Amino acid sequence: MKNKILMFWMIVIIAIISIATIIMKPTKLGLDLVGGSRLTLEAETTKDISKITPDVMDRLKVAIETRVNKLGVAETVVQQVGEKRLLVEIPNVTDLKQAKAFLGETAQLEFKKPGKGKDGSEIWLDTGLTGRDLSKSTLTTDSAGRWVVGLEFNSKGAKKFADLTSALVGKDMAIFFDGQMVSAPRVNEAIYGGNAQISGGDAGFEYAEAKKMVDLLNAGALPVPAQIIEENTVGPTLGADSIAKSKFAGIIGLGLVMLFMIAYYRLPGLIADIALCIYSLILFALFKAIPVTLTLAGIAGFILSIGMAVDANILIFERTKEELRAGRNLFTAINAGFDRAFTSIFDSNMTTIITCTILYFLGTSVVKGFALTLAIGVMVSMFSAITITKNFMHLIFGTGELKYPALFGLSKDEIGTSYTATETKREKARFGVLD
Repeated sequence: MKNKILMFWMIVIIAIISIATIIMKPTKLGLDLVGGSRLTLEAETTKDISKITPDVMDRLKVAIETRVNKLGVAETVVQQVGEKRLLVEIPNVTDLKQAKAFLGETAQLEFKKPGKGKDGSEIWLDTGLTGRDLSKSTLTTDSAGRWVVGLEFNSKGAKKFADLTSALVGKDMAIFFDGQMVSAPRVNEAIYGGNAQISGGDAGFEYAEAKKMVDLLNAGALPVPAQIIEENTVGPTLGADSIAKSKFAGIIGLGLVMLFMIAYYRLPGLIADIALCIYSLILFALFKAIPVTLTLAGIAGFILSIGMAVDANILIFERTKEELRAGRNLFTAINAGFDRAFTSIFDSNMTTIITCTILYFLGTSVVKGFALTLAIGVMVSMFSAITITKNFMHLIFGTGELKYPALFGLSKDEIGTSYTATETKREKARFGVLD
């Protein structure tokens, strides 16, 4: 009994910690609940890349993810859909036009030197020095107070730049960004050290123009152009309405389940309801602590996991009632009910977890949210049913006989008498209980 009391206080402490976590931690909501935009980008081939391979898509995904993070928007999602498309979800976006332009820019930085074409005309040639050779880019001003873009090359790029400027002393060197020449300074001397500046020509850069170039260069160039082919926008009003409806559905569903448990299983049903409330607190606290981004699909997974937690209690109580009908005393019936139901609970929950794992790794972002919340909920429900409910049952009913069968929804005629005193004593010894 001492161990059961200790377990009870541990459950109370866990419940208190869960409540504190729920109060202190903010809830991270998905795009469909807070509003935002969902964009579908399709990779396009170029003269250098004639086929969109998995490697190209991996590089494109990393580049887009970096750019999305540069927007400063939390809880964004970038996910590949099909062979050459990316799904980008941007919650709470305030300037979609700017976001679309930022994501779509290829950000190709190239350094070119003067040369001759086949017809003798003057052209600019690819020197092999590009934005891939950069370590970072910074926004700064020159001696005249004009905005310039500072470039810092990596070790390989620094050598390329030094060799290039050495060869072009007394000549012009053009700097192209996304195919447009932004500057063509004259090289007066070889430049060592791996640092350079893009001045924007005589007119210079506007702040916004220079800032955008710095952000794009730091985010990295896209390996191939990415065209936005589909756009869906969710307004914050629609998101708030979805939250309100989800809360209402959750309260109604949980309330009906709790009423059913009390009506059909009586006192054990009330115990299960209390355990269910603690389960909900623990689960919601975990969602906030991990943290899990809740979407409508995720809330559906949360509510479904509540149903599965109730299902575990139903299995346990039905097994317990079978043991009481067979003549076992209350204590042994409760323990036997939990033992007999455990295999069914474990098998069904493991099947669900395996399914959730498959959905999480193979599904879209919406499916991932559903799979994650359901899987976490199922794992917590096992703890709730096996530990919390069992502990409360033992504390309330103790080790005695069932004096009032109606508390279990049974009549006196249904209680069996085939279980002998010797067998009862053996069962108590098996569970470590002394009379």
